[in-house]
Amino acid sequence: MGAPVAIGLVFLGCCSNVVFLEQMVRDFPGCGNIVTFAQFLFIAIEGFIFEADFGRKRPTIPFRNYVIMVTMFFTVSVINNYALNFNIALPLHMIFRSGSLIANMILGIIILKKRYSGSKYISIGFVSVGIFICTYMSAKQLNSNSDSNDEDGVLAFIWWLIGIAMLTFALLMSALMGIFQETLYKKYGKHAKEALFYNHCLPLPGFLLLASDICNHAVLFTQSDPFEIPVLGTLPIMWLHLIMNVITQYVCIRAVFILTTECASLTVTLVVTLRKFVSLIFSIIYFQNPFTAWHWFGTFVVFVGTLLYADVWNSIRSVCCSHKQEKKKE
Repeated sequence: MGAPVAIGLVFLGCCSNVVFLEQMVRDFPGCGNIVTFAQFLFIAIEGFIFEADFGRKRPTIPFRNYVIMVTMFFTVSVINNYALNFNIALPLHMIFRSGSLIANMILGIIILKKRYSGSKYISIGFVSVGIFICTYMSAKQLNSNSDSNDEDGVLAFIWWLIGIAMLTFALLMSALMGIFQETLYKKYGKHAKEALFYNHCLPLPGFLLLASDICNHAVLFTQSDPFEIPVLGTLPIMWLHLIMNVITQYVCIRAVFILTTECASLTVTLVVTLRKFVSLIFSIIYFQNPFTAWHWFGTFVVFVGTLLYADVWNSIRSVCCSHKQEKKKE
């Protein structure tokens, strides 16, 4: 599979995945656990068959290291999805998660003693300001949309603050996991498929702690409106959304993995950033999520900062210069 096909699958898989997730979240805001469980189960089964060879293939990276990584990955995944239950709109959820650059830089400086160029610090400043604008405007919007009852308004705001705190914690934990992953890959080499399998297989017993919530939402999904599928018959619409969400999530992950093997890291960053922007615009327009001019400005600042961090402008400039030199030689 070539890079153009992989890029197409990233947009198709990742963008449609967000659509099916929002379809479920709008009707059942607390459905994050059943969505996370379904995604983990599907990828674990696929990895057990094709990567682990039905358990016959031993992992290259020691098992104890996977236990540490999996604990962090499971925590991040559950918290990110569960935060949607705390008055967090999906557009803000997507923008806030773009703050991973900030978390990575902070922990990189503290733990790995890294030093960055001035442009990196400027780009992180852009991302921080953009996220702050979007978060602040969402808070104001929440207060204006709350009921006239002051107690209800305060409760809704506290609930929202808990959601923001959850997203912040998940960002820092995800960055910590990235640093741990980086040290493992330096020591044992890159084994992305193996890591993908163990990161989704080992946490499955942890979902027993969330079994009651998963079962409750399974019942609610079953009671949703039936949807007629040609040849197959009828299926509750929420189960169809969940199945499509799981499939598109798998397509998204696999496409990004293929892209990392076919293209430079800069290209991957550009594609993933552009994909987030397309998903955000679709979510705002199709689902009519409230988004003010300040939200748009904050989003623009976040994406400018992300592209600046990836050093896109210098890369574009160098490509243009090389083209001009080639034309002069001709």
